[in-house]
Amino acid sequence: MRKMELYLHIPFCVKKCPYCDFLSLPATEDTQREYVEALCREISFYGPKCREYLVTTVYIGGGTPSWLLEEHIGRIMGAVHRSFTVASDAEISIECNPGTVTAHKLAVYRAAGISRISIGCQSADNVELKLLGRIHTYDQFLKTYTIARESGFDNINVDLMSGLPGQTAEGFSQTLQKVLRLKPEHFSVYSLIIEKGTPFYDYYKFDAVKQRAGMPTAALPTEDEVYRIGKVTEQTLAAAGYGRYEVSNFAKPGYECRHNIGYWERENYLGLGLGASSLMENIRYTNIADLYRYLKESHYIREGLWENEDEDLPATNLHADVNRITRRAQIEEFMFLGLRMIQGISRERFAQAFGVQIEAIYQGILDELAEEGLLKKHAGRIFLTERGQDLSNYALAKFLL
Repeated sequence: MRKMELYLHIPFCVKKCPYCDFLSLPATEDTQREYVEALCREISFYGPKCREYLVTTVYIGGGTPSWLLEEHIGRIMGAVHRSFTVASDAEISIECNPGTVTAHKLAVYRAAGISRISIGCQSADNVELKLLGRIHTYDQFLKTYTIARESGFDNINVDLMSGLPGQTAEGFSQTLQKVLRLKPEHFSVYSLIIEKGTPFYDYYKFDAVKQRAGMPTAALPTEDEVYRIGKVTEQTLAAAGYGRYEVSNFAKPGYECRHNIGYWERENYLGLGLGASSLMENIRYTNIADLYRYLKESHYIREGLWENEDEDLPATNLHADVNRITRRAQIEEFMFLGLRMIQGISRERFAQAFGVQIEAIYQGILDELAEEGLLKKHAGRIFLTERGQDLSNYALAKFLL
């Protein structure tokens, strides 16, 4: 059987954070129930069409999936297991925010087969949490973490956010040290990005421009300070036994997130739910993002053809966009997604995927980046050096054909 990953989108949040540009919104219990019913119909629709695939990972993301009533998560996972062939050792993850879970919820998650939990801590500093518009305190995060451990979860990720207004390397180091005492299996450490269409963009857009230009800033850390924060993160976590396996992700050996690695290695993944994206056999699908249209259309999911300039592609009435990825774009994605991982990309896998050796396409770029000390080749793999990781935006842009 071929392998695939499954992503299930829960778009609801208690409150939207001012930095967030994800597809999320508040909703009543009735709306949440309707949505779960719609999502289960979509799951049931696709299951029979994916009989030749083995689901190796499931990721329930959001939004805040843990805001849903526990029976909703149980129902969703029941639909998954009835509809798809799920590997016996599948990694099944759910995102949760402090203050939205109870011991009973977590027991239901465990009974439903969920094996990995990702907790959105973001900071151990309550002032920073308030600035971010988070609804929890650090003490509430600690309680959530403790409940997760007591509920039997032995694979826990903690999300942290760096590069916040007013933050220094020393301040972020304190957050790292506090969370390290808990000994989670995994850290995701994301640098704040000021996204258009968010309140943070209105507050900090000019500072963000200055930061990118290496100029002095008013509130955001300078470019040099962001670099220092990154180095403190890597060194602190390495000293504690966490390997950096991707630009923003660190894990104890054996606890790397298999689902995310699948994204970076361009595995087939099926995204279900409002606004979810899929990549199946090099066709990219995007679901409609209007909640009430999604609820309505899900009552009768029907197949059809999506008219493109070159060919008509299979689609359903739940899709807002469908595109076949060109060979050129596949090659570009293979490189700039794969090189996000510290181990880089496999030369053999490149040749298998595209029928040519990597040097036939990128010889000049590989030589140039190697001469600049940004890239290395070893044991059949090509990867960025430490300096290359520091200058990853520059290095990865070179692989755009």
